[in-house]
Amino acid sequence: MELEKNAAALLVIDAIEAVGADSLYDPDAATAAYRNAVARAVAACHAAGVPVIFCNDAHVRGLDRELELWGEHGIAGESRIFSEVEVGEGDIVIPKRRYSGFFQTDLDLTLRELGVTTVIAVGADTNICVLHTLADAYFNNYASVVVTDATMTFLCGTQEGALEHCEKCYGSQLVTVAELEAALA
Repeated sequence: MELEKNAAALLVIDAIEAVGADSLYDPDAATAAYRNAVARAVAACHAAGVPVIFCNDAHVRGLDRELELWGEHGIAGESRIFSEVEVGEGDIVIPKRRYSGFFQTDLDLTLRELGVTTVIAVGADTNICVLHTLADAYFNNYASVVVTDATMTFLCGTQEGALEHCEKCYGSQLVTVAELEAALA
């Protein structure tokens, strides 16, 4: 894997867990291996000076359409990033109210101001929020990398199907966290 570090950014998509009675982000649903892979990807990007951007659900209770489909989850102010992940001082948090980290957020503006041409994606659900974020990345002319073992599908479809879709429809390069670490070292 070749990666131009000064033109890349890590998108950490919904690597969050419930606080309170959140019905979707059950800590038991996320495996330790996945959570640790996300933490490793974040640490590797921090060490390499690659910007880290957290695209987190921040839904408005009683208003956001997504809540009609999935129940209350990711309510603004009521979720937190995985405890395994070390959030850096310069990291950016972009709240999102829909699946895509781009939809009506300032993610595109932020990436352009950083000079980013390639996004690296980790997080969940691979088949929903990661997939839709990468679709918008593709539509906005960003290259993409998906860290396969630092993404997870648990709501609908399969991990394999989501990864195939990213690769075939958006040209995403599929790598493991070990391959990402090696490319950034």
